[in-house]
Amino acid sequence: MPLRARIWRRRALIVGVRVARLVSTGLSRFFPAIRYLARSLHRRWRRSLQFRTVLTTLLLSVTSFAVVGAYLSNQIANNLFQERLTQAESETRYNVKQVQDTFDGAQVTDQSSVITLVYDTLTAVEGRGDEIQRRYVFEAMPQQTKPRNRWVESRASDQLTVSVIPPDLRKAVQQSGKDQYWASTVIPVGTEDRPGIAVGNKVDFNGTVYELYLIYDLNTAQQTLDEIQSVLWAGGAVLVLMIGAIAWYVTRNVVSPVSHAALVSEKLAAGQLQERMVVKGEDEVARLGASFNHMAASLQEQITQLATLSQMQQRFVSDVSHELRTPLTTVRMAAEVLYDARHDFDPINKRSAELLYNQVERFQSLLSDLLEISRFDAGVAMLDAEPEDILQVIAHVIEGAAPVAAEYGSEITLRAPAEGIVVEMDARRIDRILRNLILNAVEHGEGRPVNITVAANQTAVGIAVRDHGIGMTPAEAARVFDRFWRADPARARTTGGSGLGLSIAMEDTKLHNGWLQAWGKKGTGANFRLTVPLRQGEEIDRSPVQLEPEDILLPEVQAGRNMLVMDPGPAPVPQAPESVRVPDDAQGDGDAAAAPRSGVTAVPKETP
Repeated sequence: MPLRARIWRRRALIVGVRVARLVSTGLSRFFPAIRYLARSLHRRWRRSLQFRTVLTTLLLSVTSFAVVGAYLSNQIANNLFQERLTQAESETRYNVKQVQDTFDGAQVTDQSSVITLVYDTLTAVEGRGDEIQRRYVFEAMPQQTKPRNRWVESRASDQLTVSVIPPDLRKAVQQSGKDQYWASTVIPVGTEDRPGIAVGNKVDFNGTVYELYLIYDLNTAQQTLDEIQSVLWAGGAVLVLMIGAIAWYVTRNVVSPVSHAALVSEKLAAGQLQERMVVKGEDEVARLGASFNHMAASLQEQITQLATLSQMQQRFVSDVSHELRTPLTTVRMAAEVLYDARHDFDPINKRSAELLYNQVERFQSLLSDLLEISRFDAGVAMLDAEPEDILQVIAHVIEGAAPVAAEYGSEITLRAPAEGIVVEMDARRIDRILRNLILNAVEHGEGRPVNITVAANQTAVGIAVRDHGIGMTPAEAARVFDRFWRADPARARTTGGSGLGLSIAMEDTKLHNGWLQAWGKKGTGANFRLTVPLRQGEEIDRSPVQLEPEDILLPEVQAGRNMLVMDPGPAPVPQAPESVRVPDDAQGDGDAAAAPRSGVTAVPKETP
C-alpha cells in the first residue's frame, strides 16, 4: 500500500506539471495574440476613416439599442407582472371567501369528516385541470390555544411547505385582521424552480385561525417575457448589422473618392504627372474630382514648363562653361605674362596688369564652380570615398586659410579630440566644403576669432565653424545655401565672387549622405555645422556638435589646456596667388602691405 500510494502521488505530480506547462504555453501564446490584435485594431483605427466611421456607428447603435431594449424589456416585465398580480389578488379574494363560507357552513364533528372537508375544500381551490392554476399552503397560526377538536394543523400542495412563504409575508398576515398581503417567491415544480406570487389571508375553522396562502405560478409570464426579449435581441442584432452595412456602404461611397484622390496625389508627387481621378456623376464628389484633375493638369503643364526651362538653363550653363574654357585659358596665359612683366611697366599699366590677373583668377574660379554645378545637375558627380583621418584634412584647410586669416586679422581656434577620427569620405570634397566654410567665416568675421569644433559619436563626425561677425537672421540662414544668393548684395566681395561655394558644399555633403546646416544671429555671428557618417551607408541619428553654439572662450583665457599654436607669421607678398584675391577697390602700386600676425590655434579636447 505505501508503494502504491507513492506511485499515485508521482503520477499526480507528473500530470500536474504537464497541465501547468500546457496552461503556461497557452497563456504565452494567448497574450501576444491579444496584443497583436489590439495593435492591428489601433493601427486600422488611425489609418482608415471608413473603419473608424463604421465601428463608431456600430458602437453607438449597440449602445442605443441596449438602452432602448432594456427600457422596453423592463416595461413589458412590469406590465406582465402587474397584470398577473391584479388577477391573483382578485382570484384570491374570491377563493378565500369560498373557503371561509364552506368552513362556516360545515356540520362536521369527527376527525375524518374534518380532514376530508379541509382536503376537498383546498383541492377545489387549486382548480386542478390540465394544469394546476394555483397552489396553497394552509397553516395554523402559532401561539394560539389548541381547541379540543382541532384535527388539522397544516396542509400544502405537492412539494410545498410553509418555508416557501417569505417570513415578511407571514409576519404581515399574522399581525393583520382580514387584510390581504402578497409577496414574490420561488416555488419548486418538478426539478426546477419557478417564479411565483404568494397571496396570504386568514380563515377560521372550528375556533382555530389558519393562514391560507395561495401561490400563483408566473412561469407562463416569464416564458412570454423571455420570448419577447429573444425577439428584441434578435431584431436588435439584425438591425445593428443592417446599420453597419448601410454605414459601410455610405462611407465607402464617400471615402473611396478621397482614397483615390490620395493615391493619385501620391503618384503625382512621385512624378507620374499623367495620373488623373476617375469622375462619375455630377455631385459634390464628382465636382471635387473634376477640380482635382484640372489642378493636376495645370500643375503638370507648369512643372513641364519649369523642367524644360531648367534643362535649358542647365544645358546653357554647361555649354557656356565648356565653351569658355579654351578662350579663358588663353586670356589667363596672357594675363600671367603681363603680370610677370609688370615691374617693367609704368604705374598705370602695372596696376592694370595686376587687376587683369586677379579678375581672370576670379573668372577662372567662377567657371570652375559653374562646371561643378553642371556636373551635379547632370547627375554625374561621383563619390570617391576612402578611409582617412578627417583631422588631417581640417589641418590642411586651416593651413591654407592662414594667409587669408592673417589679412583679416582673425585667429582660428581648433577644438578637436587628441586622437584621430577615421572617416570614409572623399577627402577632396570634404576639403572643399571646409575651405568654403572657413573662408566665409573669416570674410564675415570682421577680424574676430573663428572657432572650429570637431566631435564624433558612434555613427557620425560633426564639424562646427563659428564666427563672431555680422551674423544673419533665421530667414537668411534658410536661404544661405541657394545659388547666387547674398544676404547683402551691396557688400563687396573680397575672398570669393561666384556665390556658388555654399551650394557646391551642400551638394558635396549630400553625396556623403550628411547634413550641412546653418545658424545665425544678427550682431552675434554665425555657425555652420557639417555632419557626415563615419561609414558610408549608415544613417545619422544625431550630430555630435550643437547647431546653436554655446559661448566659446578664447584661447588666451583657456587656462590649463594643451594648445598647439600654428603661426604663419607676416603674410607674404602674393606671387601668382591662388586663394588670396586683391579687393576690387585696392589702391597703391600693387605691393601688398604687411598684414597683422594671425594665430591658428589647435586646441585638442581633453580626454578623461
